[in-house]
Amino acid sequence: MQHTCVVRYLLGLLVFHATSLKAEWNTKDFQKREHSLTKPYQGSGFGVPNWDFQGSTMVTSNYIRLTPDQKSKQGALWNKIPCRVRNWEVQLNFKVTGTTRDLFGDGFAFWYTKERMEIGPVFGSKDYFSGLAIIGDTYSNHNGPQNHQHPYLSAMVTNGSESYDHDKDGTHTMLGGCEVKFRNMNHETWIAIRYENDKLTVSHDITNKRAWAPCFSIDGVKLPTGYYFGMSATTGDLSDAHDVISIKTYELDTADGVSKEERPDIQPETEFVVTPQREHKEDPEESTSGIKKFFISLLVILGIIVVVVVGIMIYQKRQENIRKRFY
Repeated sequence: MQHTCVVRYLLGLLVFHATSLKAEWNTKDFQKREHSLTKPYQGSGFGVPNWDFQGSTMVTSNYIRLTPDQKSKQGALWNKIPCRVRNWEVQLNFKVTGTTRDLFGDGFAFWYTKERMEIGPVFGSKDYFSGLAIIGDTYSNHNGPQNHQHPYLSAMVTNGSESYDHDKDGTHTMLGGCEVKFRNMNHETWIAIRYENDKLTVSHDITNKRAWAPCFSIDGVKLPTGYYFGMSATTGDLSDAHDVISIKTYELDTADGVSKEERPDIQPETEFVVTPQREHKEDPEESTSGIKKFFISLLVILGIIVVVVVGIMIYQKRQENIRKRFY
């Protein structure tokens, strides 16, 4: 009888321990479904539950296309419900595809902002926003000493007082960034945006290894609760198709001793200090872009050809006149 009780006790401990492990490692237990978007997208009627979309956005059975591979398109997708939790992580499954290899644009952005559903010039959403933007910029506008290769993933935090400078690819307001070659992949591409205890961490998986590769991590980032998640994209003279496959949002545990209360009244800000490599110094005169150089060279060559042809015609005319004098 005593041995039976011991066995039952040990089995009970084993079952409790296994249940605890499952709860600890199964992150879906903390998934915020009201802030998530997965297939099938359609709810009752024609809408997408908890989400609004605008512009060129098109909902299909396999993806939500923010922009088609066409010029001058803007599209956006916004969560209807403000996020009330202090610590969260968003895992974004996306796809950017196009028919060209070298010239493409313009890019997309993930948002956590006070404003929502406002079409604008910053990758399909408004400028002078209040909150966080994670930008996937696919076209280089800045050809100076602070430029970088594209596609490029970066972050910007502002309280609505700063503008995103497209001409300099947002260099002067960038918190951190990394080059991420995510275009035209045949497998799934992911970005993870993690905000925990005032620390912003951005990672990616573009190699289909099911493991996060670090992009950047910034301490001292203050974000209010009660802002909205969103996605937007834009095309200009160049284009790409920008697709959202899924958005999975998780509530993260708050560390002991850290308040779990909402803080809707604070202003978005960061303690980030600009590194010497990206000082806010005066930029030199804008150098000519590759496209402009190409057309200028083409015009010069055409001009030379015209001059040569005209010269040959004049020379032949003179020679003909000279021959006529001898007859």
